[in-house]
Formats: sequence, structure tokens, C-alpha cells
Amino acid sequence: MRPPVALTIAGSDSSGGAGIVADLKTFEAHDVWGTAAIVAVTAQNTLGVQAFETLPASLVRKQIESVVTDIGVDAVKTGMLATAEITRTVAACISGLGISNLVVDPVLVSKHGDTLLADDAVGALKSQLIPLATVVTPNLPEASRLVGIEVDSRDAMIEAGTRLVEMGARVALVKGGHLGGAESPDCLVSLEDGVSWLEAGRIPGRHTHGTGCVLSAAIAAELARGMDPADACVAAKRFLEHAIASGLDLGSGVGPVNPGWGRQA
Repeated sequence: MRPPVALTIAGSDSSGGAGIVADLKTFEAHDVWGTAAIVAVTAQNTLGVQAFETLPASLVRKQIESVVTDIGVDAVKTGMLATAEITRTVAACISGLGISNLVVDPVLVSKHGDTLLADDAVGALKSQLIPLATVVTPNLPEASRLVGIEVDSRDAMIEAGTRLVEMGARVALVKGGHLGGAESPDCLVSLEDGVSWLEAGRIPGRHTHGTGCVLSAAIAAELARGMDPADACVAAKRFLEHAIASGLDLGSGVGPVNPGWGRQA
């Protein structure tokens, strides 16, 4: 029997905590067969990104086509896309290959502040990729950059989510982890259902590397398994809460969350 299949289009992470590696671990935790199109190879660890090299857009396209035309995919997620050319190429592949379940994690900078998307690529992300998204998952700095307002409150999160849906995304999940305080609410704006809030208390601990990747990968996995987009966001947030609470004490910086929490002995 063919299992659900998800494709991640993103950069690698040599430390195993984010990017392609975290996505594949998250797919596996959801019993979804993970496939990958690598956009860039990074040298990084718990202290930051030391270097990265971007692959040619033509090779990114070939990877996507190889998977989709042979195995087929039930959902796709994007992470680090690095350049405008790659962003446009990915959007063309999604549209041309008829992929319907797309999660866009608009990765602009790393957890440590390293730039992972060129300035000229932001326009391509907004105009070509977000309109294809089933779900888009910005944090507050990313939402601010995408919609052009300061997103620093619940009201601003609603406004940002609404604007992202107006850009064409079916669902916008604006993540509130940067709000500070004891709570970490996410704002879910849906084309069909309007605004709702995914409430949660802030989980203590410093090991949060890969949170955005694991969340968006979990949403993609649930979409691949047939879940409704809004419900997939709820399920993915609960999955991430466990992954953060089980964060791994690796390295001397910000350690990774643990997407394999449910399979521990």
C-alpha cells in the first residue's frame, strides 16, 4: 500500500536540527514518506550558520520533477529558498505540476539572525509563491516584512493574517512566539472560517532550534494524510509543543527541538 508522501523543498542543516533534516524527521514521526529537493547546503550548528552554498535553480527544478512525476506527492512544504530565481522556479513547479497542498514557511533569517533569503526574493515569495499556498506560516518578523506593517500585537497579527489571505493563501498561521510574556498564541486566519486563536503557554527552555521547520513540516504531513488545513495547523501546534518540551541538550548554543518525541522508549 502506498503511504502518504510529502516533499520538502529547503536547505540542509548539518547539525540536524532544522531544514531538510528536521522536515524528514517530522514526516517520519507522522508515518508519512518524506522526499526532498535540496535548495542549499549549509554549514551550521547550535551557534549559527557559518556558510552556505546555493544549488542551481535548474537542479532544484529537476529534483522536484523527479519526485513528483514518479512517486507523486500528497503535500509539499517550502523552507529556505535563498534566491529570487529559486523562489520563482519553485512556484512554477508547484503550479505546472498541479500540486494542491502547499505549506509555505517564509524563512527569511535563521534562529541566530543569519539571512537566508535574498532581499530581491521577498517580492517573488509574495507575488508568486504565497498565492499558491494552502497554509503560510510566518513568525512576527517575517509577517512584518511580508505585509509591510509592524506585527507586534494580537490586532496586528490579525491584520497580517488577513493580508496574507488576501494575497492568495488559503490559510495564514501567524506565529506569536516573538510576542514575549507567558503566552505564545498563534493567529489562524482562514479564507473559509475567519479568525481564530491557537492558545498556548510558553514552554520554558533554550532548545528551540527548528521550531518553524518542524511546525510547517507537521502541517504538511497532516495535509498529506488528508486533514483539513485549519485542523492540520491545530494538530501541528500540539505536536510542536511536545517537541519543544522534549528539546535536546546538544551543542553549546540553541539546541534542537525533538520531532521524535513520540517514538522515545
